[in-house]
This record gives sequence, C-alpha cells and structure tokens, in this order.
Amino acid sequence: MTTTADSHDLIRVQGARENNLKDISVDLPKRRLTVFTGVSGSGKSSLVFGTIAAESRRLIDETYSAFLQGFMPSLARPEVDHLEGLTTAIIVDQERMGANPRSTVGTATDANAMLRILYSRLGEPHVGPPTAFSFNVPTRRASGMMSTEKSGGRVEKKAVKQAVYLGGMCPRCEGMGQVSDIDLTALYDETKSLREGALTVPGYSMDGWYGRLFEGMGLPMDKPIAAFTKKQLETMLWSEPTKIKVEGVNLTFEGIIPKIQKSMLSKDPEAMQTHVRRFVERAVTFQTCPECEGTRLTPEARSSTINGKSIADLCRMQINDLAGWVRDLDEPGFEPLLKGLRHLLDSFTEIGLGYLSLDRPAGTLSGGEAQRTKMIRHLGSSLTDVTYVFDEPTIGLHPHDIDRMNDLLLRLRDKGNTVLVVEHKPETIAIADHAVDLGPLAGAKGGEVVFEGTVEELRSCDTLTGRHLEDRARLKESVRESTGALEIRGADTHNLQDVDVDIPLGVLVAVTGVAGSGKSSLVHGSLDHRDDIVIVDQAAIKGSRRSNPATWTGLLEPVRKAFAKANGVKPALFSSNSEGACPTCNGAGVILTELGVMATVESPCEDCEGRRFQDAVLEFELAGKNIADVLEMSMDEATAFFAKDGPASLPAAHRILTRLVDVGLGYLTLGQPLTALSGGERQRLKLAVQMGEKGGVYVLDEPTTGLHLADVENLLGLLDRLVDSGKSVVVIEHHQAVMAHADWIIDLGPGAGHEGGRVVFEGTPRQLVEDRSTLTAEHLANYISGSVATS
Repeated sequence: MTTTADSHDLIRVQGARENNLKDISVDLPKRRLTVFTGVSGSGKSSLVFGTIAAESRRLIDETYSAFLQGFMPSLARPEVDHLEGLTTAIIVDQERMGANPRSTVGTATDANAMLRILYSRLGEPHVGPPTAFSFNVPTRRASGMMSTEKSGGRVEKKAVKQAVYLGGMCPRCEGMGQVSDIDLTALYDETKSLREGALTVPGYSMDGWYGRLFEGMGLPMDKPIAAFTKKQLETMLWSEPTKIKVEGVNLTFEGIIPKIQKSMLSKDPEAMQTHVRRFVERAVTFQTCPECEGTRLTPEARSSTINGKSIADLCRMQINDLAGWVRDLDEPGFEPLLKGLRHLLDSFTEIGLGYLSLDRPAGTLSGGEAQRTKMIRHLGSSLTDVTYVFDEPTIGLHPHDIDRMNDLLLRLRDKGNTVLVVEHKPETIAIADHAVDLGPLAGAKGGEVVFEGTVEELRSCDTLTGRHLEDRARLKESVRESTGALEIRGADTHNLQDVDVDIPLGVLVAVTGVAGSGKSSLVHGSLDHRDDIVIVDQAAIKGSRRSNPATWTGLLEPVRKAFAKANGVKPALFSSNSEGACPTCNGAGVILTELGVMATVESPCEDCEGRRFQDAVLEFELAGKNIADVLEMSMDEATAFFAKDGPASLPAAHRILTRLVDVGLGYLTLGQPLTALSGGERQRLKLAVQMGEKGGVYVLDEPTTGLHLADVENLLGLLDRLVDSGKSVVVIEHHQAVMAHADWIIDLGPGAGHEGGRVVFEGTPRQLVEDRSTLTAEHLANYISGSVATS
C-alpha cells in the first residue's frame, strides 16, 4: 500500500548562497549514494556541509529547551531560501581526533571501556572496579567527614579514614606513558640578564607584566643569570605557585618549568602553534616512563591477567590479532559484552585499520585514519533513514583499500540511509547512484551546478570532471638519473623491520604501499631530523576569520611596508588587526549580534562596508590602489600588479604570489578568510608556503589530498619544476598518477602493521608495472592499462 509518506523521497535545496554558491537549487534522492564532484573550491563543501548538514544540525538543536540551548554553540541559519526533506545528518569528516595526549584509539572508541569491565570481572588476581584499569583515573585516598544528601533535606555524615578510590593511572608519568626531561640551556641565555631578554621560552617577555612579576619575586633583573645564587635560580625555575602583590595588583608567580609542564607539555604537539612546538622539540626530551614501561598503568592493573595476558598486553597488540584473541575467549556469562567487543574489533579490520593498536595516541592518526575510526561506531548502528555525510573518505587509502571503503559506503546506503560523499577519486565516484558536479571552476568562477545525473552521464558530459574522469597517466619515456643517495640503515620505527634503503637524490621519488605499511615511519622517522630537508606534512593549518592568505603566507608584510613607504606613514596603519582597523567592527568587517539562545546574527559593518579599514587609511594608495583594493584582488591579478613590469613592482610579494598561483590558487582573493577555504585549498596554501623554505630535499606527505583530477596535473608540473631546479623530492603517495610520473619508486609492504615494514620493491615505475609482484604494482598496472608508452 502506498501512502503520502512514500512521496518524501527527495532532499530539496532551493536558492543556496553559502560562501561562493550562486543561488543554486538541486534535488537529491533519499536512500541513495550521491557523490559531489568538482575542483577544490568549487562549492562542494559549502553545499553539503555548510548548507544541508548545517541546517539539519541547527533544526535538531532547536528541539532542545531554551535552557539547554544556552549551553550549546549557536548556529546561524545557512544562506538558503528553502530546504525540504532533511533527515538527521551524521557528519564523518577529516578532522583530527582531538589534541588530548591522553586520548588513544582505545579510549576514542568503546574498546578500552569494554576491556576494563572485562578485567574487573575476570582478571586474576582481582584488582578492583573498572576504574582500576583506567590510566586516566588516579588512585585517591581521603580521610575526614563525608556528607551524603538524603531526601527531605537530611544530610547523613560519616567519618572516613583512608578511604581509597581506586584508579589505574601510573603516578610517575600521570598516565602519559612517558616522562619529560627539560634542557635548562634551552630555557635561557646565562650570559644575559632578565631585562636583556635572557629567557628564550615563547611568551616570556620582560616588557609587560612578566617583568614586574619577576621583579616582584625579588629576582635581580640586571644581573646575568650565570651570577644568580642557587636560591634565585631555583625560584626562577621551580617555584610553586606563589601569591604576591605587584603595584597593588594581586598576582601569582610560578616557576618556568612547572609553567611549561602545565601550559605546553599537557598538550598534543600537533595542537601547538608552530613556534611553540619547535621550542618543545628543542628544549624537551621525552622517554618511556621507567615505572610503567609506557603502558600508563599502575603495577596492580598490569598484574591482573586473563589467559596470561594483562590489559596492557592487549592494548599493545595489533587490533586484528586482538580480535582473534577475543574470539577464542569462552566466557558464557559475559557473552553480550564479548559480542560487542568482537564486533568493534572486527569493524577495525573491515575498515582497513586492523594494523593499529588500542594504545596508539589518537593525535598521531592521519586525517584518513581518524575519519575511518569515527566511521566504526556507525557500522553496527541500528539507525536507519539518516543522512551520512562523508568528506573524501578515501583520503590516505591505497587503491587496494578503496574497494573495501566503497563496500562500507554501500552497506550504509543499503540499510536505508542517504549517503552524501564529497570525493575526487574515480573509483568511489563510480559506485554512486547519483552525481552532482559543481563548477565550472573554483572560487568566484565556481558555485554553480554544472551537471546532475548518473555517473555514466557524467563521463560523457563536457565539464572539467567529466573530461578528466577517464584520465589515465602514462609511464614516462625516460626517467631522470640520480645524483647521489640518502642512506637509511637499520630503520626500525614502529613496524619497520630493520630496513636498509637508499633514497636517490636529484629525482622525484614516490614512496608507496598500503595504509599502515610503514611509509611515514620510514620517511619521517629517518629524514625529519636531518639538515637541508623541508617537510610538508598533513597537519591542518589553523586560522580565525581574521586570518587570510595574505596574512598567513607573510605576503601582507612587504605589501604594508610598500604602502607605508609610498605614503610616508607607519606600516601598522595597513593592518586590519592593528592601527588601521575600522573602530566600529574592530577590523572584522562584520558586526556580530548576540541574541541569547538564538543564533548569533552576522551583518556587514555599515561604517567600513565590510572593507575592515578606517576611511582615512583607504585614502592612501599604491599605484592607484588602496589596501582594501589589493586585498580584494585575486592571486592572478595581484601577481600581475606586483610583477617586475607591473604597476607596483614588489619582488618579495611577487615571489610568494608566484608560488600560490603555481599550486593552483590563482582564483583566491588575498583577503578571503581562512575559515571560508576548503580542505584542499588549505592544503595547497600550506604547500605554497613551505615550498618557499630553503632546503635541498623536499618531503611531501600525500600532496594530492583534496585535489581534483585536473589539479593533480598542475601539482605534477610543480614537482617537476622543483626537481629541474636542482632539488630532490620525496613524495609519500597513493595516487597512481603520481606513481606513474615518478623517476623512482620505493614500495613498502607486503601488508600493513606487522605484515608490512619491509621494502618489497625498488626501481622505476616501468619496472614496477612489469614486475607485478606487489599490490601497488597490480593497481598501477591496471590504472595505466592500455596507455603504457612504448620505448
């Protein structure tokens, strides 16, 4: 029987204008897999995440009481005329899994919680409740009067003596698994006085309150630190928090080392600002905790075993091995718990993460690994008729693993869910029921739906995606000859098995292998610490709405100085974050109006009309343009403007702009907020900046992340120009087009985890294809099949 409810089979979007979307309308079929394609910056994320998913979440939030909404982030309604047929949206994005160093793969999923319950019931000897096996819970002892509130306002009091609240945290390392040792010579220059800037710790300046605080503690400000007494040095370095009064103000002084431990060492290094992370790497050495041997747990927690294995032993095991151990566990009274644990561990293997261990810090997972770990909780979910939104789920996956990911996406769809996928890989685009292509180009030249229909129709469509969907790389006729080699001997980081390999210099080298085979361990573990090497990794760039490509790349600095010199004024006037800012909006360009529990309203500043600067500043010009005009230029326009023969020749700015155009960002405006950039645009922005660093060897970690098929060609051209200029380039990559274009391939494997960690092939791409002895060889041969150049 058909009812009216059966007619609600579409998600309708009408008049979407979020970011660069140009008033677009689109109908998406429910309970189908729809893929969104287009060049990076064409508007895919603005439509899927910024419009559909954002409005779904906002509507769900509005179902809570006004009281609860007051504690939740307020979400503005997306710029769209009408949305219809929305269901609950579950977003599975590429965001790293938190910056808490206490978070591991086991704690981020339910695996550790289940194991703790298991050991609290079955472990021998019996230690205590589940908290006794948690490295995030310290053991507490208390004595005194304990009050318990009862009904009717009664309070029951009970004297307790040495009451113990059992936890499993190792007291030496406080559950971190490692202890730190600080190099005092990296904290200060003993030949200088405090007033002369002896302290080299980020944030310690004697010009402001810190100077008065140190002086208030009685520390000599004009004496070299080498002349400090033992007590003065101890006060400066180790003092416990001490309340003092400085100029009538109550302040707290704390020694430099405790302050560093609290403010820096308690954070994940990946979450730190670059200059802080470099300081920590220079000043602090980490070593495995000698008491817990890196397990983070107390001796009692480690002493309790099941079938001869402690909970620490299980967390160290590779997950696919741990799944086998749990399957062999026969405890009828705990079958529901064991069933849930088996399903969770099997899901890791299904999704291609069986090579991980539960004690792996969550912050060390790549964006692709983090995304798949989040995906695990949804695989066994009983929810149906929800909308799953994926942001490039194939990132970080070897072609061998993409088939497995495709199967998982189809399983979610077949349970009656709507699956929306932003994707560039042809292998995943091919499995979609429906395709929406945005473009025609990026930024202001994008934001339109240029195609909507089936994937077969997309292949024959004359859009940028349609034209490139069948692209297949050709093996090069000839490869460059190496000019030397970087020797790696006895590499054993993580799963590497005593690897010896020579990385050729003066050529383009691709390091390949399935996810977890040891590529990053080999390259980063062996090369990062060497001189003359520039690392371009996957770490996300951070920035607020006030940050833009001009500020983040350092481009604005020479531009501001040029404006100041041309007009005889201070450079600070040409910064919207400094003296030149519009006083009404403080240089933000918008006014934010708080409406209590309702969404904050954002409107353009009426005084500066969104241009961020005071009127007086905009009267100063450089070659007929004011600073706001320059920030509204595209990278292409600015490159011509600041060129040697341009209206305002400025070599320092032109060099940066040339790199930005080289990575395909010529369409972006200089003043576009970083918050409005897509993931692929941020990746290329970072690539452009780091390409400017001086070094002989460039190491790039999956530079094709977030790139459209057409953009990959531009990237290959950029890599060629680097090599032809005398540099050596090492690329960790899964994209077959990059493999085919390389001069030399180092393939790791044969599998992941302890089944990998070995070099299974070294040679040219042509030799790899002819060899066909590895998974990479098989997939590369299939990719270029029918288009291999003949020599």
